Amino acid sequence: MTAPPADRLPDGFVVRLDPGARRRDDGATLLGGSPLRLLRFSPRARALLRDDHLVVRDATSAALAARLLDAGVAHPDLLPAPVASDVTVVIPVRDRPAELARLLAALRADPATRDLPVVVVDDGSAEPVVAAGARVVRHATARGPAAARNAGLRLADTGAVAFLDSDCVPRPGWLRALLPHLADPALALVAPRIVGLGDAPGGWLTRYEAAVSALDMGAQPAPVRPLSAVSYVPSAALLARRAALGDGFDETMHVAEDVDLVWRLAAAGWRVRYEPRAEVAHAHPTTTVEWLRRRAFYGTGAALLAARHGSLVAPLVLAPTSALAWALALGGGRPGRAAAAGILALDTARLARRLGDPPPVVLAAGLVARGTASAGQALARTVTRHHWPLALAAAVLSRRARRALAAVALADAVVAWWPQRAAVDPVRFAAARRLEDLAYGAGLWWGAVRHGQPRALLPARPPVISKNTP
Repeated sequence: MTAPPADRLPDGFVVRLDPGARRRDDGATLLGGSPLRLLRFSPRARALLRDDHLVVRDATSAALAARLLDAGVAHPDLLPAPVASDVTVVIPVRDRPAELARLLAALRADPATRDLPVVVVDDGSAEPVVAAGARVVRHATARGPAAARNAGLRLADTGAVAFLDSDCVPRPGWLRALLPHLADPALALVAPRIVGLGDAPGGWLTRYEAAVSALDMGAQPAPVRPLSAVSYVPSAALLARRAALGDGFDETMHVAEDVDLVWRLAAAGWRVRYEPRAEVAHAHPTTTVEWLRRRAFYGTGAALLAARHGSLVAPLVLAPTSALAWALALGGGRPGRAAAAGILALDTARLARRLGDPPPVVLAAGLVARGTASAGQALARTVTRHHWPLALAAAVLSRRARRALAAVALADAVVAWWPQRAAVDPVRFAAARRLEDLAYGAGLWWGAVRHGQPRALLPARPPVISKNTP
C-alpha cells in the first residue's frame, strides 16, 4: 500500500475543534483526542487558533490544521459538495434481488447519484443478477465480499469509489456530505453513519439494534484508527480514494476485511474519517438466530486481525496501574481500597507533572478518575463479552464468583442502557446485550482456537498521553 502524497491541505479547508477538547493556559495548550494528547502551541499557532475553528490560508495554517486532525482534537467542517462526480458506485451482491432493486432505485432517486456509473458484482448468486442501468460482473462461484468489492474497484476509472452493500439504502445527501473530505490529499477513506432501515417488522430485537447496532459508530465525527474511540468503520458503506487502496481488501478474509483495510491505511500514513452527517440505512437482522449467527461470525474475525496486526486487536486495553487499583479495591478489603487510593494518588501526581508547570492537580485528578472509571467499565465488559468462558468457569467453582458475575452483568447492562433509555426498555436491552455478548465471545474464542491466535484474547497497554508542539 502506497504512502499518501506530501501535498498540504488546500486553502479554504476548515477544521473545528472537538467539543471535548480543553483549552488551557489562556489558549497556550490543548488537551483532547483519542488517545489523549496534550498540544502546546507556539505563539504563531496560538494566534492562528484564536477561535474554535481554523481556515487554511497558507502553508503554516495548513500544517497546523493537519496536526490538529492527526491529534484527533479537531475535525473537518466542510460544506456539502454541490454535485457528485468522479465517483463509481460498487455494489457486491449475492442472492438479494429485491434488496439490490431497492438500492438501485434509491440511487436513481437521488439527483446527486442518479448519473454516476454503477458496477454490480454478482458474487455467485443462484440466479444471475439483472440490474438495468448498471454494469454487472459475475463470479461463477462465491469468492466473498472482499473479492467482489475488489472486482468492482478494478473496473472503476474514476478518482473515487463508493462501496455500498446491497442491503443498504443511502439517505439523500449522503454522498454530497462525504465528497468534500477528499479535498484532503492524505484522506484515503471516509465512512457515513450506518442507521437502521426502519421498515423491518417490530420484533423484540428491532429497538435494540436501532439503538446500539454494531455498525453504528455514533453521532460524533472522528478520525478512524486503531486504539482510538472509533477504531474501524464497517464496509457496508464507504467512500474511498481509488489511488489510496492499492489492491484493495484482503480477499483471503471473509470477515473483518474492513477493519484490516482501515488499519493498513492508517499504518501507511493515510487518514480515515467517520462522518455521521452522512447517513446510510441498513437492513439489520430481524430474527434472533440470524442476529446471533452474525455476532458470532464477527467475533471470529479477531483472530485474523491478530495474525496481521498483533495487539491492536486486544479485547481489553488497560494500564497496569488501573488493573492493580481495581484488583486491590475489589479483592483487598479496607486495606486494598486504601492501597488503590494510594496508587491513584501517585498516578495523579505523575500526570499533573506531565501536564504543565505548575502541575494542574485538579485536572489530573479528574482525568485519572475518568480513566479509572473507564477501566472498570472495560473490565466489566470483557468479563461478560470477550472472556465470559473464563468467568463462567469461575462461577461454576465459586459462589462468590457467581455473585460477582451476576452483579457485573447487571451493572454493565444498566450503564449501557441508560443513554438509550428513551429508545428501548431495560429488560429488552439487558437480555439482548447479554445474548449479543455470549455470541460474540463464543465466536472470538472459536476463532482464536481455530487459527491458533491467543493474541486475540490477550489485553494490551494503552498509549500514554503524548505531547506535541505545533
